[in-house]
Amino acid sequence: MNLFSEIGRYIIFMKYVFKRPERGRVFWSMLTREMNLIGIESLVVVILIALITGAVTTVQTASQLASDSGVLPPSLFPMEIVGSVVGSSSILEIAPTITCLVLAGKIGASIASEIGNMRVSEQIDAYEVMGINSIGFVSLPKILAGVIMIPCLILVSVFLLMVGGLIAAKLTGIMTMDQYVTGLRSSFVPHYVNVLLVKGYIFSFIITSMSAFQGYYTKGGALEVGEAGTKAVTRICVAILAFDLIIAKLLL
Repeated sequence: MNLFSEIGRYIIFMKYVFKRPERGRVFWSMLTREMNLIGIESLVVVILIALITGAVTTVQTASQLASDSGVLPPSLFPMEIVGSVVGSSSILEIAPTITCLVLAGKIGASIASEIGNMRVSEQIDAYEVMGINSIGFVSLPKILAGVIMIPCLILVSVFLLMVGGLIAAKLTGIMTMDQYVTGLRSSFVPHYVNVLLVKGYIFSFIITSMSAFQGYYTKGGALEVGEAGTKAVTRICVAILAFDLIIAKLLL
């Protein structure tokens, strides 16, 4: 019963989020600030994770495929398959899902804690007294900034995953660069990009809206603000994995 009440409260929360902003100039100023916090300040984390994950995926895939074949010697094994596996898995799963799970820990906890602190310090109550739609005022810039910037980070992650795999292939000597690139080209399916973008937009909305919702209804003091961030990240990760399955089933 508590689950259904939370879902109902979330739906009502979203109804107020998308009301017309009170002041356009203030809204755009807050939006650009949030785009910088969500996008630019998360770029280093995305770059490091994508490069390392791409390299590890390439090395492990090459090792696994070569050992499981059991037919051809390593020198004759068609290593183009490795590039194909890395390319398709990067677009369909690693870039959107892994990147958003990491961003859930960074962005989700930050948004929930920031709004939760505004709640316990009575800033949100002050907005209500002034007749401002407090839900939309504190949440809408963060949600729109996330929907704009997180898909961009995912696209950067796709490119860097493949670059990381290429670097690993070159440094370890498990295959030539031509073999790797040939495998990437052979695995490319335009529809996979559509799936990537759908996941990116849905996951970014989940991260920002659920963290804002969790922070807005925080009660108590500083301890509860920290707990709100933890709850937000946990629920976001579960929601991302659930929608990942649903999207894969519907679009693939």
